[in-house]
Amino acid sequence: MTISPGEMIGVLGLARSGVAAAKLALSRGASVYASDFGKSAAAEAAADMLVQLGADVELGRHDLEKLSRCSRIVLSPGIPPTAPVLRAPELAGIPIVAELEFAYAELTGPVIAITGTNGKTTVTALTAHVLRAAGKRAEAGGNIGTALSELVLQEPQPEVTVIEASSFQLGRMSSFAPSVGVLTNLAPDHLDWYATVEDYYADKAKLFQNSSEDSRWILNGEDAAALTLPGDALGKRYLFRVASRPAAGEEGGYLSEDGWLVLRLNGQDARLLDAAKLKIFGPHNIANSLAASLAARLVGASIQGIASGLASFDPLGHRLEPVITRDGVLWINDSKSTNIASTKVGVRSLERPTILLLGGRHKGEPYDQLIPEMKGRVRHVIAYGEAADQVEESLRDAVPMERVDGDFTTVLLRARELAKPGDAVLLSPACSSYDMFTDYEHRGREFRRIVKEVLV
Repeated sequence: MTISPGEMIGVLGLARSGVAAAKLALSRGASVYASDFGKSAAAEAAADMLVQLGADVELGRHDLEKLSRCSRIVLSPGIPPTAPVLRAPELAGIPIVAELEFAYAELTGPVIAITGTNGKTTVTALTAHVLRAAGKRAEAGGNIGTALSELVLQEPQPEVTVIEASSFQLGRMSSFAPSVGVLTNLAPDHLDWYATVEDYYADKAKLFQNSSEDSRWILNGEDAAALTLPGDALGKRYLFRVASRPAAGEEGGYLSEDGWLVLRLNGQDARLLDAAKLKIFGPHNIANSLAASLAARLVGASIQGIASGLASFDPLGHRLEPVITRDGVLWINDSKSTNIASTKVGVRSLERPTILLLGGRHKGEPYDQLIPEMKGRVRHVIAYGEAADQVEESLRDAVPMERVDGDFTTVLLRARELAKPGDAVLLSPACSSYDMFTDYEHRGREFRRIVKEVLV
């Protein structure tokens, strides 16, 4: 539903997405009541800016009477579904929409939406990069960091918009219908928010709820859960594979026997790039590259442009990011790995004996699921942070390990003592960061800083 002049719109949360949604609504002539339960300096600055633009803004509370007069309420993704304001009887019957869907209705060009448990940020950034390399005006937004409302406000709007969609954002979707949808993989996650894995998967499945014959879906052909999640959704399906060959009549992308990324569309194979020329490493990043290439191709990118984009894409921060090699030891920042499945990928990607740093705030998954990946790869585990007890209990009989209490510098100093020339020290925590840091990016930045500036 597009924004109507004079419409009264509520906005909950004044972080990046909420502020952008409020600005978008005001730019379309709507009235805005925005509120945030917090009173941080950032929230105060955002409130001052929105008041100058004509919004009614409150900090420290949500005025339910004002919210009850809104035609709909835009929810910032940082507000959990259990927030008391969302259960207030005064708001019964008022649509509460994700910022993503609110902005989506204002876009004019094709939309590529990317979700999954792991890899979605890389695939989103890579898809936009490849499209730009192929001459398209493409921008990435959503959960990747730029609010979708900000992209809508661009003049002109992007020719193609690439959206990273989290389960929390998808959970409140009702009319979202991307031209191309990508599902990277599925694994248990966010069990600190969801009661069951099935609830988490159900929110992911909302990517497909408004499918049509024109929909195009890109799915992980080697992930059984990802293949079944769309159910009977309409549209055409394309599969990407790394360890297996496509079945007869199947369209999508695969890794050839001689190590090239190949797209198979309309019965024809198009070779893109030797996987050895990718700057991002690991089998999972070959899969990510195939998914991004398919998405770009389906909205008109040339084979030559896709190949150029793949070859020039640099690793994203905090995702198997090489930081430094010192005294023969490679230090790798994989702070974005906040769940077991992502840490498995990180461990499998390395060919060096590894000192693995596990810890942070526990998210509900058992760490013994990591044991098969650790065998023959992980030489020592350091458990730290709030989850140290659970990590230690799960792994102490399976791999050499120790618990390190204290601050993050103490943890990394111990890793340096344990590491030998030829080893890798891998921060791939399998936990959230909120025990010691504001977010995974803060954790990753501190890892970089300490490794480069303190461990000298």
